[in-house]
Amino acid sequence: MPLQRMDNVGIVVDDLDAAIAFFTELGMELEGRMPIEGRWAENVVGLDDMRSEIAMMRIPNAPGRIELAKYHTPKAITPKPEITPANTLGLHRVMFAVDDIEDTLARLRAHGAELVGEVTRYEDSYLLCYLRGPSGIILALAEQPS
Repeated sequence: MPLQRMDNVGIVVDDLDAAIAFFTELGMELEGRMPIEGRWAENVVGLDDMRSEIAMMRIPNAPGRIELAKYHTPKAITPKPEITPANTLGLHRVMFAVDDIEDTLARLRAHGAELVGEVTRYEDSYLLCYLRGPSGIILALAEQPS
């Protein structure tokens, strides 16, 4: 059976409103927001007494969605160390192609974003950077110079 598509990337956050504002500033749109609870949800994620709220963010006129989840019960746990380095096992980052990396950084900094390293040029192909957003989310930005 062939793979059809990647539907979304799920990210657990501690402040759903702040994460929605952050991804909206990036250029995504809120597709919907709803509570998730009940036995079916507990069975899917493997957590008893699970109650959460999700917000689905989409890229306008393009494929690609992010599902932001705020867990009310059980409470989300914080990894140790809280700020994990780039070589930590597991989901690392989500990359977005942007028209203007400096403008995007300036807008996201107003929502608490901080550069992980620095904006760097890869050959003559891309300007690249990693940044940390709400709940420690790591995004990568890539600008292809014209």
